[in-house]
Amino acid sequence: MKINHILSFALLFTLLFSCQSEQDSSAIEADSLVSNVSHTLVQNGVELIVLGTVQDAGSPQINCKKECCIALFDQPDESRKVVSLGLVDHDHQTRYLLEATPDMVQQLNDLQNAAAVAKSDVPDGVFLTHGHIGHYTGLMYFGKEAMNAEQVPVFAMPRMADFLMTSGPWSQLVTRENIAINRIKQDSVIQLNQQLNITPILVPHRDEYSETVGFYIVGPNKSTLFIPDIDKWTKWGEEKICEWIKRVDYAFLDATFYDAEEINNRDITEIPHPFVVESFKTFEKLSKEEKAKIYFIHFNHTNPLLLKASNAQMEVESKGFHFAEKGQRFSL
Repeated sequence: MKINHILSFALLFTLLFSCQSEQDSSAIEADSLVSNVSHTLVQNGVELIVLGTVQDAGSPQINCKKECCIALFDQPDESRKVVSLGLVDHDHQTRYLLEATPDMVQQLNDLQNAAAVAKSDVPDGVFLTHGHIGHYTGLMYFGKEAMNAEQVPVFAMPRMADFLMTSGPWSQLVTRENIAINRIKQDSVIQLNQQLNITPILVPHRDEYSETVGFYIVGPNKSTLFIPDIDKWTKWGEEKICEWIKRVDYAFLDATFYDAEEINNRDITEIPHPFVVESFKTFEKLSKEEKAKIYFIHFNHTNPLLLKASNAQMEVESKGFHFAEKGQRFSL
């Protein structure tokens, strides 16, 4: 009799635990993110992690006397890191960094904490979109004066690769073999392993030193589009970006400026990013499900989307879109 009771209790416990596990799994799939990168969401599969959301020069920005910066000099907001994404493949124990930013020291630490198997801060590869300061200058931390790394794979388009190899101080990283340049091509798939690949997508931008690309990232179950920098959507093609959004599960898109009003001391034509209010119009005909794929990213220090519970944040959400936040994690 006692044995039957014990067996019954064990069976009930197993069923309850099984149901709870299924609920937890469903919750992870539904939310696909947590707020802090120091806690591992899953131990298998592929994850995308938001390591930074801010425009190249950071926040607060140098020489900024505006209200959006003053308090931050005395009380920095640790969530304000320059735009970067991380990829963790738990199954293959590998980690990849998208963009090498001035905040790379903290971002590599966050990426390491997210991958329970990681033994060091050295990533298995770094993918660069283009040659503007917030997207490649973090490579300096691989150099002799810092990590003195050994042949960290850096994936770059042809002009970007040439720039790094021929322009000091970056060329020293190559000659000292701190980094190993891997040339990539437009629309050519880079197969990292059997369940993770990345494809560079050429986009129009101010290409003083290099081409500019976004990345199409495909995991075992889901895919992502990452375009942190681009000129106006009309220059690339509004239909093209809408077709890409329909194709992927997540789209992290340039939202440098909310509107023209926040930049009142510079010629806006010299920095022609798509305003968020323009993106609203570009994407207004997308379905509710397609709009929900969009996460605005790459915020200038003046952008009100950096302010928690701001009217701008509420407007983005009310229209069915999202804004990226440091620490968000997505299962691919």
